[in-house]
Amino acid sequence: MVAMTTALPKGSSGVENHTSQNPPRILLAKIGLDGHDRGVKVLARSFRDAGIEVIYTGLWQTCEATMHAALQEDVDVVGVSLLSAAHMSVMPEMLRIREELGIEHIPLVLGGIVPEADKPKLTEMGIAAVFNPGSPIDAIIDTLKKLAAKHQPSDFDSLKTGYERRDMRALAKMISVIQADNDCAGWSPPKGVAKIIGVTGAPGVGKSSFIGKLGKLLRERGKRVGVVAIDPSSPITGGALLGDRLRMMHDAPDEGFFVRSVSSSGSAGELAPCCSDVVRLLDGFGFDVILVETVGAGQGDVGIRELVERTILLLMPDSGDSVQFSKAGIMEIANCFVLNKCDLAGADATEAQLLGAVGDSRPILRVSTIRNEGIEAVADWVSSPRS
Repeated sequence: MVAMTTALPKGSSGVENHTSQNPPRILLAKIGLDGHDRGVKVLARSFRDAGIEVIYTGLWQTCEATMHAALQEDVDVVGVSLLSAAHMSVMPEMLRIREELGIEHIPLVLGGIVPEADKPKLTEMGIAAVFNPGSPIDAIIDTLKKLAAKHQPSDFDSLKTGYERRDMRALAKMISVIQADNDCAGWSPPKGVAKIIGVTGAPGVGKSSFIGKLGKLLRERGKRVGVVAIDPSSPITGGALLGDRLRMMHDAPDEGFFVRSVSSSGSAGELAPCCSDVVRLLDGFGFDVILVETVGAGQGDVGIRELVERTILLLMPDSGDSVQFSKAGIMEIANCFVLNKCDLAGADATEAQLLGAVGDSRPILRVSTIRNEGIEAVADWVSSPRS
C-alpha cells in the first residue's frame, strides 16, 4: 500500500482553483416521482461529450439527498430535471437546504415543463437558469460552463482548519484541490486508522450496488465509511459520466457515509491519478473503512494492490471457468472473492470452478445484492484483522 505520511502534491497557487484546471462538475438529479429519465440521460451524455464531468444520481431522489450529494462531490452546478409540474415547491426546498448546508455558492438550474409565467418567479427566488423542452443543447452547455467558471477559489488555510474540525465541506473542497494538483504548501493529513479495501472486477459485475449494500451494513455497525468511486473519462473530450453514486445513495443522507466520484482523467489502468491522495485525505479525516471502487477491470489491471491493504474481487455466474480463474493477474491479487449476483443461474457451477482453481486459502463469499443476501459475511471479513 502507498505510504500515508508524505506531503500532498505541490503546484503553484496554494489555493483551490479547480474550475480552471479540472473539468466542470455537474450533478444531475431527478427529484420526485417522475417515471422515466430518458431525457436526462441524453443530456448527461451530451454534457460528457462537451468535456464535463457529470454525476448522475438517478430517479426518485429527494431534495435533501441531492444537495448532500452536491456537497460531497463539490460540484460546480446542480441541475434538476422535473416533469411533474412541482417546480414551485421543489426548487424553494432545494434553495433552503443549500443554505442550510452552507453551499450557497453552487448554482441551481432547472429543466422541465415550466410555464413562462413561472420563470420570473424562479429567477427571483435564486434559480440561475431555467430550460424548457426544446432548449438548444449548445445553449444549455454554454450556460453550465459559464456558471461553473464563476466558482470562486477557497483559501487553503481555511480549508485546513475546516478539515481539522471534520467539516464535510472542507473535505470535499480539499479533494478538489488535490485533483487540480494545486499547492498544499507541504501539508499532509494525519495518519488515520481506516481499513482500506479495494473493490474491483469486470464492468457490469455489480461493484457499485455491492458497495452501497456493504456500506449501509457497515454504517449500521457504527463504522464511518468513505468511498472513492472511479469511472472512466473520455479519451476524446476529457468528460466523464460518473454514475456509481446512483447505486450507492441511501434513503436519507448520512454524514458517516461519504462518496466521492472520481474520473480516471485519461490514466491507463483502473485507477485515477489522484487516488492515493484522496484516500489519505479520507483516512486522516477519521473514516473507519475506505472502499476504493476501480474502473471496470481486466485480467492485467492490478494497480489497486499498491493502494489498498486488501482487495475484494467481484465475479458473477458464468464469468469464467477453471482455466480462466487460474490465469495470472487480477485473480492473484484478490484477498477475498465475492461471487455476486448469486440469484442468477450458474452460481453453483461458477463457485465450484473458482474453488477448484484458487483453492480454499482465500474466502469465496456468495452475495446477492438484489436479495440483500451474503453481505453480512463480507462485512465480517472487512472488519476482521488483516491475515
